[in-house]
Amino acid sequence: MPPRPTDSTPERPDDDRAPSTDPEPGITGEREGGTGSGSAPGPGVDQRVAAVRRAADGGRRWRALHVAGCAVLLAVAVTGGAIAVGGVQDRGAGADAVSAAGALSPGDLARGDLDAGIASLQKHLRAQPKDFGSWATLGVAYVEQARTKGDPSRYPQAQRALKRSLGLEPGNDQALAGQAALAAARHDFPGALTHAERALKQNPYNERALCTRIDALVELGRYDDAAKAADTADDRRPGIPVFTRYAYVRELRGDVRTAREVLERALNSAHAPADVAYVASALGQLAWNQGEYKAALGHYARALAADDAYLPALEGRARAQAASGDRTAAVRGLEQVVARFPLPGPLVALGELYEERGADGDRAKAGDQYALVDAWTALARAGGANTDLETAMAAADHGDKKEALRAARAEWDRRHSVHTADALAWALHVNGRDEEALPYARRATATGYRNAVFLYHRGVIERATGDERAARTHLKAALDLNPGFSPLGAREARTALKDLEGNR
Repeated sequence: MPPRPTDSTPERPDDDRAPSTDPEPGITGEREGGTGSGSAPGPGVDQRVAAVRRAADGGRRWRALHVAGCAVLLAVAVTGGAIAVGGVQDRGAGADAVSAAGALSPGDLARGDLDAGIASLQKHLRAQPKDFGSWATLGVAYVEQARTKGDPSRYPQAQRALKRSLGLEPGNDQALAGQAALAAARHDFPGALTHAERALKQNPYNERALCTRIDALVELGRYDDAAKAADTADDRRPGIPVFTRYAYVRELRGDVRTAREVLERALNSAHAPADVAYVASALGQLAWNQGEYKAALGHYARALAADDAYLPALEGRARAQAASGDRTAAVRGLEQVVARFPLPGPLVALGELYEERGADGDRAKAGDQYALVDAWTALARAGGANTDLETAMAAADHGDKKEALRAARAEWDRRHSVHTADALAWALHVNGRDEEALPYARRATATGYRNAVFLYHRGVIERATGDERAARTHLKAALDLNPGFSPLGAREARTALKDLEGNR
């Protein structure tokens, strides 16, 4: 059992600094406008946006540069975004919300201003450095900050806070559940499952552990086990975090109606702005997946009315606008998203919109977005995250095809989900290995999950293997389901289907 700190060597949260100060130099290097000591404020919005633009300006020279250099530059942009962009608009968890008697709970943080809540926790821990529960909550808050703001530099801070909690109170379920959430955020899903199971042995009703167990089983492709875990969680801790996961497990099995019904009930029970934004965005994503763009836009509007800075809603609205034909609004929206949160999904989506538009300079602009994906993955790896799936998905269409295949194979070795099956199938295809790709494409669509990208990939691969009948079936199914699933992919699917119809 690890020794507990003594009064003569108190634990201090000095190196887990508030969001208004610099992250550690060892993670991101020297920061603009700061000293690297943690005493100077981080860059403002203008400085952060300028950093993103400088990274984009370097995109055309990307292949000649070392990844780490651009990763450091992107780190300035990302961590600056975590500092300068506020959290949700409900300011109920302010700097004075923590008393000496105890700190905020993870639920309080999720429903208030996350940055202010973290600052309050740090203030509390300076006064009460042996409060193991608050150390656990701080670790979870850093994980949440990394998730909502695209800032993987927070992961090492989360890891240290959780380690301190366990050093003070070995085996406490709050910290174990936090470790599970951190492992899941880093895409270490076997580790997430292990930590979640340990937490549930200590406390079978720990909501975070129950939810992370579902997440881990889903990402490992263990869908039957995930369904059982969702039922267990619903019995023990029914509520919005469990409902949304229950709905996703149903969606993965093709049961869209039940998924929608569960999410609608969850939305009706949501009151806090963060909960409304979260559930409404999930409904928006579900509607978009089915090609229901008007409904999707309505859900995203509700999410943004609750929290006008909620990233999934901003990105989802832009995708729905693009699919509806409003490309100008979609480009403008995604440009705003990536200026604050340069994450792989919106970067690739924006790059493809530039390519589709085809105006002067758009191809170079697209290349800049794809280059920043590489920079983000380098930064995420520096934070201890596994980025092979993101690498495989982006590089297959917009990067190094051999690297895409390497990353897809590595991820498949770790977990057998529908997403990793699709990524490996597509990486094999772009490398000219279609016969080998076909079983993975079939596996990606085997659960009944209604995903137009998966159907499109399968159709293209079937065409390449000479099965034109099956190719027509799946390309048509992709376009019938979600005709605007991708700016470039949907266009290519229509072209391929037209060619196939002409050959009949």
